[in-house]
Amino acid sequence: MRLPGAFRSRPVRFPSAVWSQLRHYRTIPLPQGWPSDTGTNKQPAAAGDAKPGKNDDTKADAPKEEPAKKAPVTVTGKQVDFKKSILAQDDNYTSVQVTITNNSKDDLDINPLYVTITETEGSKHTAELGVDEDQLDTVKLAPGENVTGTITGKGKFDAKYVTYTDGLIGDTVRGNVS
Repeated sequence: MRLPGAFRSRPVRFPSAVWSQLRHYRTIPLPQGWPSDTGTNKQPAAAGDAKPGKNDDTKADAPKEEPAKKAPVTVTGKQVDFKKSILAQDDNYTSVQVTITNNSKDDLDINPLYVTITETEGSKHTAELGVDEDQLDTVKLAPGENVTGTITGKGKFDAKYVTYTDGLIGDTVRGNVS
């Protein structure tokens, strides 16, 4: 069976910005002529190619250990008493005081909708907006800044951790709740 033209396999060409991100995910040697991480087209030596007593440059190609980097975003949480606002219909809510710190070099958008609470039994709770007086504000954090506020979930439960998502579909950062 022959597929229509739109479904046929075509070579994928990535812009250089995308390629620079994708190259970190390679797990196999690249074909001859493809760009490598070091900027050379040198192929890795096959097992058994090394000759004893010869000058071996594999140590020069080994990745150097980098010092531990600080995470670009840190999240901490602490279960606190629910402070009912005028929008809350009852007291059946659980609040977690969340502190989000921007350790990156870029601004960071913070929104209570970007934070979820996971309870000890594994259920995830999204933020109930406007029901707690100390709700996390929607802000833009500059590098080095932090913000503290509460995220409130519907129902009574024991919070295990909070998860911040950079934007609605970005990277996630998890912090334990004490």
